[in-house]
Amino acid sequence: MAVLVTAASAQPNYQRRVTIAGNGPRDAGRCTVEVVVDGAAEVEIRGDNASMRDLSGRKPQWRRVECTSALPPNPVDFRFRRLSGRGAQQLVRDPRNGGAAVVRINDPQGGPEAYAFELTWGRAGWDSARRDYDRRDYRDGAVDDRLIRLCEEDVRREAARRYGARDVSFRRVSAQDNPGPRDAIRGIVEVRRYGNRVEPYRYSCAVNFDSGRIRSVQLDPIDR
Repeated sequence: MAVLVTAASAQPNYQRRVTIAGNGPRDAGRCTVEVVVDGAAEVEIRGDNASMRDLSGRKPQWRRVECTSALPPNPVDFRFRRLSGRGAQQLVRDPRNGGAAVVRINDPQGGPEAYAFELTWGRAGWDSARRDYDRRDYRDGAVDDRLIRLCEEDVRREAARRYGARDVSFRRVSAQDNPGPRDAIRGIVEVRRYGNRVEPYRYSCAVNFDSGRIRSVQLDPIDR
């Protein structure tokens, strides 16, 4: 892995080549990125190259950068999806405006945290990602990380719809596999609303563990 430091910017830039897995077409595909951050960092994907800039805190680390094909310039139907991590992840540069996707990660707590996100482009790339989420095997009651991520995604949408949430931070998650409608993934989130007001909420995702699908989402404020 190459490490570059420019004179104009004191932040180190950690570069690596993307791992290409499969023979997907350039006009439809996805990239899965996993890094460890303790502070703040920016991850850039351009074609089949990846770089990570250390903005603050300890040196970030690569875990995985895997794509079905190189990210094309000006991809059609481009999407960014946060998968895991306690802090904020934000797409700060769209590859349709310059050929590179840049994601900024801000880790709010002390100690390193693993973060993961996914980039997809083309309808076929998006559909492939959704199929991967849906065809996991949950017959033994084990909750796959991907099912938890689907729950978190639905909670974020519900928080934005009901409370105008600007950011959602997941603080605790647990899974229960009981027969019938009590199957659930539960936890606590902190919702940042307009005016930077932060409020705690309990969430619950009703889950069908046999099919690996989210039935419904409930989000309720916690009385202080």
